[in-house]
Amino acid sequence: MRPLLLLACLLTFSAARAAKVDTLSIPSAAMRKTYRAAVVLPASYAKNKKASYPVLYLLHGAWGHFDNWLTKTPDKQLLHRLADEYNLIIVTPEGETFSFYLDSPVKADSQFETYLTKEVVPAIDQAYRTVRDRKGRLITGLSMGGFGALYLSARHPDLYGAAGSMSGALELSSANRKATPDEIAWRNKNLTPIIGSEEQNPAFFSTNSVMNMADQMHKNGSPLIFDCGVDDGLIEINREMHRRLVYNHTPHDYTERPGAHNWEYWQTALPYQMLFFAQVLQANGVAVPH
Repeated sequence: MRPLLLLACLLTFSAARAAKVDTLSIPSAAMRKTYRAAVVLPASYAKNKKASYPVLYLLHGAWGHFDNWLTKTPDKQLLHRLADEYNLIIVTPEGETFSFYLDSPVKADSQFETYLTKEVVPAIDQAYRTVRDRKGRLITGLSMGGFGALYLSARHPDLYGAAGSMSGALELSSANRKATPDEIAWRNKNLTPIIGSEEQNPAFFSTNSVMNMADQMHKNGSPLIFDCGVDDGLIEINREMHRRLVYNHTPHDYTERPGAHNWEYWQTALPYQMLFFAQVLQANGVAVPH
C-alpha cells in the first residue's frame, strides 16, 4: 500500500473511532431559562446500542461557560480522548460566570444547585444510555467548578459516586484572607449580586463553604480527589481543606504539582483524576462498555 493511501486509511480509521460531541439544550423550570450543555460521547457509544455508560460531570470555572473544557484547553481533543480511553460520557453543563453552582439567596434566576441536581442529571439520563445510579456518576471541575463539584457531591451523596476538584476556590468567605481593596471591589461587583453580602448573611457563607463541609464529607464516605498547583493563589485554601480531611480521618487523594491557575495545569490534572475515577467505577462494579 502506498504511503499516502495508508495515511488516508489511518486517518479514516481514526476519525471513525473519534468521540462525538453533542450540544444539548436543557431547560430550567427553576430559573425559567434554557442553558446548553456539551455531551462528549465515546466512539463505542454508537455501536453498543444496549450498553449503559458511566457519566462524568465536568464543571467550568468563573468567567466561564459550558464549552470551556472543549475550547480553552491547549489540546482541543483532550475530552474526546478521555471519553474514548475510559468509555464514559463527559457532560460539561452551564454554570454561568459566578454562580458557584449554588442556589442564590438573592438572585431568583441563579439557582444552579437545583438546576444541576434536579434538571441536568435527569435530562442526561433521559437523553442518553447512562448508568442511572450514583455508582456510575462522577463529578469534578476547575476553580469555581471545583467548589461546585465538592459542594454538590457533599450535599447530594445519593447522586454522585465520587467527586474531585482542580484548583478549587473552596471557600466563599473572604474573612480568613487579607483581601486587597481591588479584591473587595471585585467581590462587590461580581459576587455580591449573586451570593449576597457576607456582612448581611454570614450564616449562608459559613454553611455553604466547601471548607466547612469536611464533617459531611466524612459522613458521606464518597471517594474524593483534589489537587492544586503550587504557584496557584488558591494553594493555601486547598492545603487547609486537605488538613481538615486528614484531621477528621476522611479518606481522600490530595496532590500538589507544579503549575498555576491556568489551562495548561488543568489539562494535566484531569487525566490524573480520570485514573482515580476509573478505579472508583471498577470498585463500584460498573461495567465499562467497549
